[in-house]
Amino acid sequence: MGKVTGFKEFNRETVPYTDPAERVKNYEEFLVEVPEAHLKTQGARCMDCGVPFCQSSTGCPVDNLIPEWNDLVYQGRWKEALDRLHKTNNFPEFTGRVCPAPCEGAGVLGITHPAVTIKNIENAIVDRGFAEGWIKAQPPAERTGKKVAVIGSGPAGLACAAQLNKAGHLVTVYERADRIGGLLMYGIPNMKLDKETVDRRVNLLREEGVEFITNAHVGKNGAVEELRDANDATVLCCGATTPRDLPIPGRELDGIHFAMEFLTLNTKSLLARDLDDGRFINAKDRDVIVIGGGDTGADCIGTALRHGCRSLVNLELLGQPPAERASDNPWPDWPVIFRTEYAHEETIARFGADPRSFGILSKALSADDEGNVAALHAVGVEWKRNAGISEMAEVEGTEQTWEADLILLAMGFLGPEAYLAEALGVALDPRSNYQAEHGDFKTGVSGVFAAGDCRRGQSLGVWAINEGRGAARAIDRYLVGTSSLPAPGITMDAASG
Repeated sequence: MGKVTGFKEFNRETVPYTDPAERVKNYEEFLVEVPEAHLKTQGARCMDCGVPFCQSSTGCPVDNLIPEWNDLVYQGRWKEALDRLHKTNNFPEFTGRVCPAPCEGAGVLGITHPAVTIKNIENAIVDRGFAEGWIKAQPPAERTGKKVAVIGSGPAGLACAAQLNKAGHLVTVYERADRIGGLLMYGIPNMKLDKETVDRRVNLLREEGVEFITNAHVGKNGAVEELRDANDATVLCCGATTPRDLPIPGRELDGIHFAMEFLTLNTKSLLARDLDDGRFINAKDRDVIVIGGGDTGADCIGTALRHGCRSLVNLELLGQPPAERASDNPWPDWPVIFRTEYAHEETIARFGADPRSFGILSKALSADDEGNVAALHAVGVEWKRNAGISEMAEVEGTEQTWEADLILLAMGFLGPEAYLAEALGVALDPRSNYQAEHGDFKTGVSGVFAAGDCRRGQSLGVWAINEGRGAARAIDRYLVGTSSLPAPGITMDAASG
């Protein structure tokens, strides 16, 4: 908690981003430095609620000790706040930047008042820790001699590697891309998560003894059985990277790309040559349609704006969420409400209007004379509940056509690519994810574990950290018979899934 009466005395004030009209001119992180007094005041709003639902199964997936470090920030005890934060979260600089903060939606204060700015405070704590030099490499004092291969270097793989290394095991992380970080590196644009922030943490892990190997496409250009035989345990943390496609007439036309192709190539070119090599999908002077209304869609919007697109439309199949919680969306569940994200603000600043249209079903794509996409044809839909099931119906007379010469598909992911499971003989669950239970994370193949989106399905980065930490504990027990590693929802009786 913070100040006993703080939530009555102080209003919620989030940390603003830089001006949207200015920040679209570059790829620099749009965070601003926040005065300590502001953060102490916001920490003071953490109420003495008794049961902190911000830490519950509907709140923080990594069991962050939120009231404790809110109170420590309020008292100005920043280093202690950092220690409490790192107790449950390996990478608060990632979650503090990109997590949608389910903890805030689940907080008790949120029943009657605007929630505590937990995400802002978390980010401020870890950024101060780096600025003050408090965060340093801490290699384990002893080694067990046990070797573990981690396949995938996203948040699940990095969390798993970090924890297993703390336990003294020899950990090697294999990444198929040319840089470490997985989704953190190439799936999230630089203005949202600066890649130097990712590299900073990866370099700390290197100093602590974790080995990283890039361009290691295990199962494609690497003998997976040899890798398995060379290690005492193998954990699959390769994400859910099979995108949901749009099977409508005209899908084969040029100018239609999956969101991750667009975002990955942009960041690769940005880091390599500041976009001077032209080796990316350029939205400059193009009419862009982004299909999909989630975070990935917003990142496509923000990137297309920075290219200098001519126009921009964002289409979402589902209806527009309400401004406030609906009756069937009670606290402490995640509030499904209408939100304006950073990319929507930027579009409004550039074009004067929100780019989103809700309840739109894409029907067909048409071409120009050269076989390039030229337009998208769609129809409006309405959603109704029937016996507890949402049903969609097209609305007569709502047909509409948008001109476009670049269409980006950001409709989510179906699961992991199957080739690695096939190479190892790992079974898939009915949703095509790697079959393993949360808690023990064991696949049906001896010594092979799975964690993160490849096991759970598409989810949040903070859930990937949850899974990575949980898998590390399970692997540690498998290797030495017991484990002192903490695991969210397992050792602290909180989030599970």
